[in-house]
Amino acid sequence: MNPPPHDWYIACRSDRLRHRPLPITIHGQRLALFRTAEGVPAALSDRCAHRNAPLSLGRIQGNHIQCGYHGWEFDRSGSCRKIPGLADIAGTKGRDVPSFRVAEQQGYVWVHLGPTEAPSSSPFRFPDMGDSSYGLIRYRTVFDAPAFYILENFLDVPHTAFLHRGLFRTSAGRAISVTVRRLSDRVEARYKGEPKPTGLIGSLLASGTGEVTHVDRFFSPSISQIEYRLGESHIIETTALTPENEGRTRLFMEIVFRLRIPKTLAFLLAGPVLFGILRQDARIVSRQYENVRRFGEEKFSFTPIDVLGPHILALWKSQTNERLSAAASQIEQRLEIVL
Repeated sequence: MNPPPHDWYIACRSDRLRHRPLPITIHGQRLALFRTAEGVPAALSDRCAHRNAPLSLGRIQGNHIQCGYHGWEFDRSGSCRKIPGLADIAGTKGRDVPSFRVAEQQGYVWVHLGPTEAPSSSPFRFPDMGDSSYGLIRYRTVFDAPAFYILENFLDVPHTAFLHRGLFRTSAGRAISVTVRRLSDRVEARYKGEPKPTGLIGSLLASGTGEVTHVDRFFSPSISQIEYRLGESHIIETTALTPENEGRTRLFMEIVFRLRIPKTLAFLLAGPVLFGILRQDARIVSRQYENVRRFGEEKFSFTPIDVLGPHILALWKSQTNERLSAAASQIEQRLEIVL
C-alpha cells in the first residue's frame, strides 16, 4: 500500500542535483531532474519526444536539457526549443514532454506529480529548532517495502520491546494512556504516563528516571515524526518517504536532538544505535512484504494498540475518494495500552 501519487515527494537532496541530469522514479513515474544554468531545478518525463531516448542520459545546455541521441532541447516547462538541423521549429505539438511542479527548500528538491497548475499545498517543512544547542543528523536509505509498512513500523510502539530489545525498551507491562487526534491531513498520538525507555536509547536520552513526553505524528501523504522529551533532552526524528514503486521506497530522515552529552559525542554514540534500529526495521518490513507476496494477499488484523495505522489508511482513502473526505474530519479518541 502506497499513498496517493498526486502530492509532494522528495526527489533528491539538493546537493545531488548539480551539472548533470538525474534520473528519479516516483510512484512508477520515471523523471529526468536537472538544474538550469540559473540554478533553477526542473523535472520532466524521462523520455524524449523524438525517439524515446532517456533525457537523463543527455546534458545541460544553458537553461535547457539536451537529449543525448539527436540533440533536441527542452526547457523546464517541457517545451521543445531546439532541433538541430531544423531551422523552423514552429508548430511544436507532439514535440513537447510532460513537466512537473518542483520546489526546493531546506536542502531538498521536491516534485509534485499532479497537474502542473499550482497545487493547493506546499512541501512539508522539517523542524528547524533555530538553536545552536541542537545537533542534526541527516540520513537517506532505501527500504524494499511499500510506504505503509514503513510508516506503520516507524509509528508503532509495541514492536520496539521485541524487535529492538536492548536497544530501545523492554516489555515492562505498564499501562499508559494515548490520546489520538486526527485532522484532514494529519494524525498524532500523544502518550501519557510513559516511563523513560530502557536500553541504550534510554541511557542516552537522560539519566535517572522520569516521565517521557512522547508524541508520534503522521503528515499526509508520507511523513512520519517521532518526538521524545525528558528533562533537557529532546529528540525529533522526521522521515519523508518517496515511493519508487509498489515495493521500493526511499527514505529521507532528519533527526534534530539535544542530549545530556555533547553533540560530538552524541554523533559517535547515538548515531550507530539509531542506524542499528533502522537496519532491524528495514529487515523486518522487507520480510513482511516478501511474505505478503508469498501468500498472495495483504491480510491485516488491527487492534487498539495499532494506534496510528488505521488512521493513515483512512486519510489516504479520503484523499482519493471525495465521498470519504468527511471521514478525515477531526477525530479525538483516548486509549489505554500496556507497554
